Amino acid sequence: MSVNRREKLRRKHTVQFLFNDLELEAFDKYCKKYKIKNKSRFIRETVMTEVLGQFDRDYPSLFDNEENGNTY
Repeated sequence: MSVNRREKLRRKHTVQFLFNDLELEAFDKYCKKYKIKNKSRFIRETVMTEVLGQFDRDYPSLFDNEENGNTY
């Protein structure tokens, strides 16, 4: 991997958010139940999966059913 590409992929931006007590309890239980060791990685991958999935769903399709009047 080239140095330039490696630099582009380096994580250097911090994002913070807050949980209330019930959310944190649920998150901790989930991580314990499913043996999530790296919570930061889990959150990052979960968020990015949703973001990229939404981009895919929003992308115009050549055969968009609504534009063609097709309901199937």
